[in-house]
Amino acid sequence: MQRNDTTRPRTARNHITVVGGGFAGLTAAITAAESGAAVTLHEAHEALGGRARTAGGPYRTNEGPHALYRKGPHWTWLAQRDLIGPLAQIPPLEAARFRFHLHGALRRTPPLGFLRHTLRTADRAPVDTDFLTWATGIAGPETARQAAAYSGVALFHHDPGALSARFVQERLHRAAALPPEARYIRGGWGRLIERMAAYAREAGVRIETSSRLDALPLGDGPVVVATSLAAAARLLGEPALRGESGRTVLFDLALRRRKGDPFIVSDLDAPGWIERFTAQDPSLAPAGEQLVQAQLPIAPGESKADGVAHAERLLDLGFPGWRARTVWRREALSGGRTGAVDRPGTTWRDRPAIDRGDGVYLVGDEVAAPGVLSEVSFTSAVEAVSLALRSRSLDLKSA
Repeated sequence: MQRNDTTRPRTARNHITVVGGGFAGLTAAITAAESGAAVTLHEAHEALGGRARTAGGPYRTNEGPHALYRKGPHWTWLAQRDLIGPLAQIPPLEAARFRFHLHGALRRTPPLGFLRHTLRTADRAPVDTDFLTWATGIAGPETARQAAAYSGVALFHHDPGALSARFVQERLHRAAALPPEARYIRGGWGRLIERMAAYAREAGVRIETSSRLDALPLGDGPVVVATSLAAAARLLGEPALRGESGRTVLFDLALRRRKGDPFIVSDLDAPGWIERFTAQDPSLAPAGEQLVQAQLPIAPGESKADGVAHAERLLDLGFPGWRARTVWRREALSGGRTGAVDRPGTTWRDRPAIDRGDGVYLVGDEVAAPGVLSEVSFTSAVEAVSLALRSRSLDLKSA
C-alpha cells in the first residue's frame, strides 16, 4: 500500500489539521494521509479514543456498550486496512441466555409479533410520522411499544416511540437482525483505537496528545473538528450549534462468577439493556469475575438515581444474589454524548452540516451523515476529508 511521504513540507496547500483523537478523528486523519495530505491530529487528553477508550485493568470497560455492526460502511474500511483485529466470539450456550423483560417478568423468547416487526426494513417507514403511531397501525399497540423499547439499545433515548418512524425502524431492524450484526472487539474498543493510531502514524500522521486547542489553527489548511458537539460549538464560536441526543445512565458491575447468569437482559417494558460482556470476552475481567454493563435511558425530568433503580430491578430478576457478588461498581450519567436522534419530519440531512465554511469541517455522531451509531462518525469523517481535498484542489486550480 502506498504510504504518505512524511518528509513532505507542511504547507497550507497540503496540510490538514484534525482536532480530536477519537474514532471519527482517527478515521479522518487516516483518510487524509492516504490521500496524500500532511496531517496533524490534536487530542486534548493524554490518551486517544474519546468515547471509544477502554479503561485499563482490571475491568476493561467502555463508555457504554460498544460493538461494530458488520454491515456498516466502516466494517469494510477497517477490514481492508487489517484494523479490526481479533473478535470475541459468543459461545452458543451463552447466546442462548438472552432474556427479555416483559410485564415485570423475564422470558426466554420475545413475542412473535415483535419478531415479525423487526424483520421490516426501514425503507417504507415514514419520516413524518412518529414510530409508535406508525408501528401501532401496522402491528398493534403492544408490539409497537415492545419494538420501541427494544430499539433503545441503538438509540440511548428514553422515548423512541416519539422519534421518526424511519429513524427508529432502521435501528430496530439492524439491532435485532438474525444472524446478529454486532461484533465485539476482543479486549475492548481501545484495541481498535490502538491499531488505528499505529496505522495513522505509519501513514505519516503527526499525533499530538495532551494538546488542547482553544482556537482553530486557521491559515494552515483545512481543519476537521472531531469533538463532541458542545466542544465544537465553543471551538467554532457557534453557540447555537447543538443537536438532540439521549440521556443515559451507564451502570457497570464486576460480579463474582455464577453459573447460569444471563448474557443479555433486554427490557421490552421500557428502554433498557444489560449485557454481560465477559460472556464473549473473559479477558475483560479477572479470572472468576464477570463484567456486566448496562445502559438505561432516562427522561429529561429523571435523575441518575432513576436509571440506577431501573438497572437494579432488572438485575434482581436476572442476576440472583448480585449485590452479595459485587466486587466493583460504577455509575455515570451520559448526556449529549449518545448520538443524534431524528424527530418526525427530519432526517440525518437536517442535522448540523459537515461543511462549516472557510475550510472548517465538523464530524461526529450528531452531524449530517447517514448510518447507525459509530457509522455516522465514520461516514462524516470520510465525507469531511473528501470535501476538504476537493476544496483544496479547486483552490489550487484557481490560483
